[in-house]
Amino acid sequence: MTNDEQPPNQPSDEEQAQLNRLLMEALAPMPMPATRHDFLRASLLQQAETAKRKRTGVTTVRRQQGRWQTLKPGIRVKPLWQGNQGNSVLIEFAAGTSLPPHRHHWLEEGIVLEGNLKMGDLQLGPFDYHASPAASRHHVIESDTGALAFLRGTSLGNTSKLVTEVLGGLLPFGKDLSKTVYADDTQAWQEIGHGVFKKRLWSDPTVDSFLYRFPAYAKQAGHSPLLNEECIILTGEIFLGDCLLQTGDYQIAPMGNLDAEFYSDVGAMLLVRGEKPR
Repeated sequence: MTNDEQPPNQPSDEEQAQLNRLLMEALAPMPMPATRHDFLRASLLQQAETAKRKRTGVTTVRRQQGRWQTLKPGIRVKPLWQGNQGNSVLIEFAAGTSLPPHRHHWLEEGIVLEGNLKMGDLQLGPFDYHASPAASRHHVIESDTGALAFLRGTSLGNTSKLVTEVLGGLLPFGKDLSKTVYADDTQAWQEIGHGVFKKRLWSDPTVDSFLYRFPAYAKQAGHSPLLNEECIILTGEIFLGDCLLQTGDYQIAPMGNLDAEFYSDVGAMLLVRGEKPR
């Protein structure tokens, strides 16, 4: 068969154009009865109002939103939320930059999102998690290649607390009670639903922190947090109820606001940190 010949039973270009015109005419919109239109409109408005009411008090910061602030040359911070047990921020290190030793006022949790960080002999890469309890001391934090990390419970954004943390870091006393959970620790994952896994990062009388991993098309029932619950999307995207969160998005919800279903149509991994009643 030559390139100019039509395959058997294949319509010619003229016949295909005529078929397309007939299909377009058949697909013309049909008028909707006024009663049906009014019912659908009222139903959509009611759903929108319900969704708005459920998200009262919820704060969402998209990856492209927020304002970066220079902490020192080569290191920037983007505030996400301020709490009474420290703040939540993104922190970005240029290659070759570092922060001095410091002693924590609160439990500080961090996870590397991009690049690599070094604290003494500790090497952290993408999705490695590190927690330092209150009164513990950090070594110098540095990055040879550059890095982006999420921190929760930090004094960044509180100048007076930050100064006392740095001064406290000059005194090398105290036990190292920190905890590190590495991304390649596959044994720590536990299946909690059909294809949905979680990995415990930290748990104490006041805080629980987990990683959650959703495959494509996975669903998981929601719950009502006891107190504030934060999440940051590490990879993929996920619906929390009718709110779509994508890679790099951050959200904090007060008690009772996360009882909607979790669903991902492409797969996702997220860090979730929830407070317990004190």
